[in-house]
Amino acid sequence: MTKLLILGGTAWLGGELARQAVAAGDEVACLARGSSGRAPDGATLIEADRDRPGAYAAVAETDWDVVIDVGRQPGQVRSAVRELGPRAGYWIFVSTCSVYADHSRPGLDESDPLLPALDADTASVEQYGEGKVACEQACLDALGDRVLLARVGLIGGRGDESDRFGYWPARFARDDGPVLVPDAADQPTQTIDVRDLAAWLLHAGRERLFGPYNVLGERVPFGEVLAQARDVAGFSGEVVPADAGWLLDQGVQPWMGPRSLPLWLPGPEYAGFAARSAERAVAAGLVRRPLVETLAEALADEREHGLDRPRRAGLTADEERDLLARRGFGAAPA
Repeated sequence: MTKLLILGGTAWLGGELARQAVAAGDEVACLARGSSGRAPDGATLIEADRDRPGAYAAVAETDWDVVIDVGRQPGQVRSAVRELGPRAGYWIFVSTCSVYADHSRPGLDESDPLLPALDADTASVEQYGEGKVACEQACLDALGDRVLLARVGLIGGRGDESDRFGYWPARFARDDGPVLVPDAADQPTQTIDVRDLAAWLLHAGRERLFGPYNVLGERVPFGEVLAQARDVAGFSGEVVPADAGWLLDQGVQPWMGPRSLPLWLPGPEYAGFAARSAERAVAAGLVRRPLVETLAEALADEREHGLDRPRRAGLTADEERDLLARRGFGAAPA
């Protein structure tokens, strides 16, 4: 039995980690504000705000076999390793492939150069990569060979609050179209199921792996993602491709956020963003389920929340109809 502390544990990945660890018979504590929900059944929630003094007082005098931190703010990570590091047998920091300086070349691995570390305690959204580099450096400085740096890419499955991956199966399920898609069938994507990511992180804790690992989904062309999303949704309507230049001229954003087409990444500077090597993690036991299973789980989750709900990523129905009308499909909304 592992004595596990998750810094988080009530939101998406943290919650999945806690659920799987409890199911495996581990003793699990989750330190979180509790604003994202409760800890899973069988785990103990310790309510604390990591931005406040004394945040770790309730857990700092305990010996932990494994600590998992999903944080992104350098100040929080620095204080965590300072307060908890001396009594932690092993540490997992969930980082990101956004730490890398170059995203233009496919196949790059963990040896690729990083962005400069952020010299501040708080990272803005625009400083996400630099902030995570600073977090990694804090972990390495304090913990040395007791830390795993899990550099993660896009995560998919049930519970994704970013609304990126679920946009496509939800859109194909919403109505019979037509559906506007980027003309980017050959663009690589890499999406890892949240269940597979959590399982490998817990495996890494048992095996005491250390150093950086790219923990990523299999490389799948964007066109294949769309084809599988159509199949999962039972969509038989028309798909309307639009080239990158036209979409950008219409104010459609790539990757994420409002008025976007998620997962789409135009431009040569992103040719390797979703085409990195995950060979090291696969060799260390990473098992990835077929993408269709992740799409099906995401669609089930989308249906539960409502296919017509407001979203954090993607096009609204009105936005899509307006864009389609500009391309000669249907009429613009009144």
